[in-house]
Amino acid sequence: MFRIIFPVAMSALCVAGWAAAHSGVKNPSVLARMEAMKVTQDNTKILGAMAKGERTFDAATARAAASEIARLAAETPGLFEAEETDATSEALPAIWDRFDDFKEKSVALEKAALVMSAGLETKADLREGLGRIGAACKACRELYRK
Repeated sequence: MFRIIFPVAMSALCVAGWAAAHSGVKNPSVLARMEAMKVTQDNTKILGAMAKGERTFDAATARAAASEIARLAAETPGLFEAEETDATSEALPAIWDRFDDFKEKSVALEKAALVMSAGLETKADLREGLGRIGAACKACRELYRK
């Protein structure tokens, strides 16, 4: 049971709260970042639902979701390069104080998602990959998000 719950819980840490209402965002750069995180959340939810058995496991769909997470992780540093804020933003100033570390964490997420997208065949692969994705998300989120 732990092998199912842990990866799902880790991925939930990655996306929990990123779906904050975007209607009040005035800064277009912040909105773009929030939208990217929302798409990452949506794809992580697909993986989590499959891991929990709430959605039928489909390796091709899971690989596509992981591939999209990897694509967005690769784009993340560029989205945060300019130090822009908004009252609705949950990005901490530490992102720009430690931007190299932030980029490294984005690369770690990208790599975890790429490995998953390239080698996922079974539900066990899904759980393992989801655990890695969740851990990569958590490592960044703990330091750089309110």
